[in-house]
Amino acid sequence: MGMTEEDGLAPSAEFLDLFRARAGPGGAMTFAEFMSLALYDPRVGYYRSGRPRVGRKRGTDFFTSTALGPVFGGLIAAACEVLLGGADPADYEFVEIGAEPEAVPRGGILAGVANRFGGVRALGFGDSLNLGGQCVVFSNELFDAQPFSRFVFRGGSWRELGVEIAGAALAEVELVGAPKVALPPAAAEGYVLDAPLGAGLLLDRIAAQPWSGLFVACDYGKTWAELAGAVPAGTARAYHRHVQSNDLLARPGRQDLTCHICWDWLSSGLARHGFVDSRIDSQEAFFVRHAGGAISAAIEADAAAFSPRKAAILELLHPAHLGQKFQVLHALRGESHRPV
Repeated sequence: MGMTEEDGLAPSAEFLDLFRARAGPGGAMTFAEFMSLALYDPRVGYYRSGRPRVGRKRGTDFFTSTALGPVFGGLIAAACEVLLGGADPADYEFVEIGAEPEAVPRGGILAGVANRFGGVRALGFGDSLNLGGQCVVFSNELFDAQPFSRFVFRGGSWRELGVEIAGAALAEVELVGAPKVALPPAAAEGYVLDAPLGAGLLLDRIAAQPWSGLFVACDYGKTWAELAGAVPAGTARAYHRHVQSNDLLARPGRQDLTCHICWDWLSSGLARHGFVDSRIDSQEAFFVRHAGGAISAAIEADAAAFSPRKAAILELLHPAHLGQKFQVLHALRGESHRPV
């Protein structure tokens, strides 16, 4: 389907110029390469624009737990203290990776939140990773925003999907050559598999840093069996002004692109890097299990009325809101397994 500049869906001239400069000899690139350009390029990348993206205000694109501000941050801080298993939080630096631009200078999700950590640091998209010593490394919807590869099962074999320029628009194309990733031996004709390979690469970068402590990632994902056999249309989608779309090539650099991460891959990646006690909970179960005291204290403090804080807690926990939409992966790494 073609896109014109007038309808706001077409790529900008600057984006097309950058695309041509980076495309292969045939004028095409993999979807993962397109996504890297559309989301992370310093000039045209969606996550490098600096404009507010999260919340319910006009001009934002999606809503997530961080939009609930100090309530979310307070429950995360309380849960992390419990997961540290009696260790003194003052010995740990709380590091948030992938914080929204407007939140980075204020300290990310712990802005305005009383906490007992020895330090708080927020890294935005594009900031260099520099982790060391004892840390609590936290992220919210970071891994689902990493570049992913797309494959389609056609005529008895898997084919990688890419992107090319068609006139003044972008179009999907099937690339030549066998996929460079292990895929199921067979699938239904036309089955689309969105493989979140970039999430695994990011996890390796984080875990390879010389730190020990607690890893906590809030996100949404599926098992490999589900991705490979239960979602025939794939899990990729775009978000713009709170509208979900399957038009992944529209508005490059001006809309969010995401897919479900593979929890199996991240859990096994943590194990390879010396993390133990890895567990995946729904967000509801995670907070009830590890931040129950903070939840009870907040409810008792606001017992006389249905306060904004109570409403925020309900939204974070309720299965129909964010409680089941998001999951939380957490694991620990001791000093003896810290990379040198």
